[in-house]
Amino acid sequence: MSQKQRRPWIVGVSGASGTPFAASVLRGLLAAGESVDLVVSRASRLTLLDETGIAFRDAHWQEDLRGWLARGADGRPDTFRPDIEGVRHWAAGDLAAGPSSGSYPAKGMLIVPASTACVAGVALGLSKDLLQRAASVTLKERRKLVVAVRETPLSGQTLKQMVALDEAGAVVLPASPAFYAGATHIQDLVDFVAGRVLDAAGVPHQLYRRWEGELGGASRG
Repeated sequence: MSQKQRRPWIVGVSGASGTPFAASVLRGLLAAGESVDLVVSRASRLTLLDETGIAFRDAHWQEDLRGWLARGADGRPDTFRPDIEGVRHWAAGDLAAGPSSGSYPAKGMLIVPASTACVAGVALGLSKDLLQRAASVTLKERRKLVVAVRETPLSGQTLKQMVALDEAGAVVLPASPAFYAGATHIQDLVDFVAGRVLDAAGVPHQLYRRWEGELGGASRG
C-alpha cells in the first residue's frame, strides 16, 4: 500500500494496567488488514516493562513491538506470530508527528488502555504529549475515538470527564470482560475486551464468540 493511499487507525497506549488489551487490539487491526499508527506514552512504557518485561524503545520499536505482540496474556512468549508491516510508530514526545494535525489522513483513534490521567487530559483538551494531541485532533475532526478506560473504582471527577468525552462524541468503553462468550483462558477475557473495542470502531474480527440469543450456547459450543 502506498503512503498516499494509507489511512491508518491511530492506537494510543497510555499508562494504565492492561497492556495485553492493547496487544490484542493491535493484532486484531493488523489481521483485518488495517494500517496502524502507534503512540506509546512514556508512562505506558513503565507499565509494559512491569507487565511483560519488555522495554519499549523508540530506536528499536519494531523489535520490541514484535516481542510484545507475540506474547500471550498469560505471559508466554511466541504465542502469536505478528506481522507488523502495517505499523508506523511515532514517539510520544513528537508533537510535530503526522497525527498531531487534522490534515493527516486517519480513520480514527483507539486509546487502549486509557488511564484516568489520559481520560482527564483528553476531556480537558490538553496536549501534553502526542497521544493527547492526537485524541484532540480526532475529536475536532469528528472522527471515531474509542477510549477503553481501565481503572476501578472510578472517582466522581473521572466519571464527569467520561461524560464529557461521551458528549464530545467519543465512545467510552470500560475494559470490562464478559463471560457469556465461554471464556476458558485469560486470553479469552482479554480478547473479548479487544473485540468490543474493534466493534466500536467498525473493524471486523473473530476475537470472541458473539451472543446469539441462546442460553448456555457458549458452554455447549
